[in-house]
Amino acid sequence: MTDEPVELPIDGVLDLHAFDPREVKDLVWAYIEECQKRGILHVRIVHGKGTGTLRRTVHALLARHPAVISFTLDFPEYGGWGATLVRLKPVSRTAA
Repeated sequence: MTDEPVELPIDGVLDLHAFDPREVKDLVWAYIEECQKRGILHVRIVHGKGTGTLRRTVHALLARHPAVISFTLDFPEYGGWGATLVRLKPVSRTAA
């Protein structure tokens, strides 16, 4: 097993099942920032249902991220409390 970086598709869906819980903070923040740069302003983070620990961690991270406008659990037919939908602010294009 190697510790080489994993290339993730930046398509607005982040599935955390394959990652170590210690990687979640940096991963979620970096993914949100990359989505925002690419103009992907609606993101779905799949954290699973489990005990709810990962969901609470993700929600705490989202609550502190400056790019996040809002977040909510997914619709019941699409994962319900096993996934979170996130709305991001567009990147501001201020003149330098």
